[in-house]
Amino acid sequence: MITLYGIPNCDTVKKARTWLDSQGLPYQFHDFKKAGVPADRLPRWIDALGWETVINRKGTTWRTLDEATRIGVTDANSACALALTNASLIKRPVVEWDSTHGGGVTVGFDAAAWAARV
Repeated sequence: MITLYGIPNCDTVKKARTWLDSQGLPYQFHDFKKAGVPADRLPRWIDALGWETVINRKGTTWRTLDEATRIGVTDANSACALALTNASLIKRPVVEWDSTHGGGVTVGFDAAAWAARV
């Protein structure tokens, strides 16, 4: 089954959930705010996509971090450590696709790319 990770009030997550529902695709939703960031999954996402893709450095949360913290994020390990304590730094949604839909993991919502998986 597809697993979608994110925050329910995020506009992009809402769009992604609406798209999945409109396609009739069953999925599990993992709420970062209620269930936290899965410590066993985050390193896999970063390995697959790169920390620069997984961490949203354009968002409000990143900009509100103090400069020393931002400068301290220089590699996968430092990015992972920070994201585990602050889920809002992760670009959303993160989707783990089942084998029926190509497998792997993606970040963000792209209707055209997702349609190619269906």
